Amino acid sequence: MADEVALTGVRKVFPNGTTALGGVSLETAAGKFLVLLGPSGSGKTTLLRLVAGIERLTSGQIRVGGTTVADDRLHVPPDRRGLSMVFQDYALWPHLSVLENVAFALRRRGGPKDARRAQARKMLDRVGLGSLTDRFPGQLSGGEQQRVALARALVGDVGLVLFDEPLSNLDADLRERMRLEISTLVRESGATAIYITHDQSEAFALADRIGVLEKGNLVQVGGPEEVYSRPATPFVARFTGAAAELRVRVRQAAGPGERVVVDSLLDDALPVSACAIEALSQGEALLLVRPASVRICGPTQDIRHVVGCVSDVAFRGRGYELAVDLSTGHRVSNVVSSQRVARGEVVGLHFEANGCVVFPDAGGGTRSSGEPTADAAGGEVPVRRPEPVSPTVAMTGRPR
Repeated sequence: MADEVALTGVRKVFPNGTTALGGVSLETAAGKFLVLLGPSGSGKTTLLRLVAGIERLTSGQIRVGGTTVADDRLHVPPDRRGLSMVFQDYALWPHLSVLENVAFALRRRGGPKDARRAQARKMLDRVGLGSLTDRFPGQLSGGEQQRVALARALVGDVGLVLFDEPLSNLDADLRERMRLEISTLVRESGATAIYITHDQSEAFALADRIGVLEKGNLVQVGGPEEVYSRPATPFVARFTGAAAELRVRVRQAAGPGERVVVDSLLDDALPVSACAIEALSQGEALLLVRPASVRICGPTQDIRHVVGCVSDVAFRGRGYELAVDLSTGHRVSNVVSSQRVARGEVVGLHFEANGCVVFPDAGGGTRSSGEPTADAAGGEVPVRRPEPVSPTVAMTGRPR
C-alpha cells in the first residue's frame, strides 16, 4: 500500500551554522510521483535524506503513512520507516550476485530462502535482467546496475520509494530509457515516489507534481503544466527553461493571471501580450519568454517583436537550435528552427502570448537564459544545468 508523506516546517541547520532547509512544508498523496527540482545547494538532497532518516531534522515534523517518523524529539531509524531508496551510485553489494542483491532486500521479512529468491527472480524479469541473475555488479553496465538497484527498491513492496538523482551517471540515451522504466515500474507498483533531480526535462517527464527548491526554500509546488505555464517566481521561470529575460514597460495595471500588454521592444514592432504572474502596476516589469513560444520571422515582418543577429547554430536532430543576440545586448537562446540559419544572419523573432510571463521589476540587471545564478553555498550554478549511509536504509542502503 502506498504511503502519503507530509512535511511541516522542516528545518535543517548543520553544525557549522549552514541552513540547508528553512522551514519546508510539503505534502504528497499516496501513490503519486513527486519530483523535487533545484540546482546544487538548493536543499533537495538534504530533504530526501531527512525523509529517509539518514539525517536528523533541526525542527519541524515528517509523517509517512500517517505516522510521525521525525520531529524535534523523535527520530525513527531508516529501517523502520517502511521505505526504500535508489542511490545515484547504485549502492550494490559488490560481493553478492545480482539475484542475491535483490533478495537481500527481503531478508528482514524472513520466510523461506527459496521463496525470497523466487520473488527476486520475478522482479529481475520485470526489469529485463532475468538472464543476468548470477552475475556480480562489477560485470554489469551502468544501466544494468541501476536496474538492479531499482528491482531491489521495488521488490519489498514498500509504500514509499526515494530516488537520489538515479540517472545522473548515465549517458543521454540510457537516461531516457531508464526514465521510462522507472516511471512505468513505480506506477505499476502503486508506491509513492519522491525523486530529486536538477534536470527540468526529467522532472516534467516523470512528475505528477513538482516542487521547486531555491536556497533551502520551497518556492513552488504544482503539476508540471502549472509550474511551466505559471511559474511562481522569476527563478522558477529561469530554472525550468527561459529563452529570454527582458525589461519592459507595462501599459496598464493588472491582477495575477490577467493578460497584459507590454510596450513594443522595437519602435515599429508589435507590442507583446503576456500573463501577469503577480499584481502589476503600470511601468517597469520583467518579461520572461519560454523557448517553445519563440518563432523566427523576417527582420522586417510586421509580426516581429525583436530583431537580432544569429550568434550560434546547433543541429539537434529534429531541427536547429539558435542563439540570437539582440541590439540591446541581451540574448534569446534555445530558439528552434526547422531549417538551418547561418551564423551572422539577421532575423526577426515573434513571441507567442502563451509562453510569455511578466513579473514586477525587482530591480537589478536582467539576465539572459544560460547565464549562471548563485547556489545556496554562494557558488555559481548554470541556470539550466546545475548539481556514508547505513546499509539498513529499508534494505537498499549503501554497503559499508
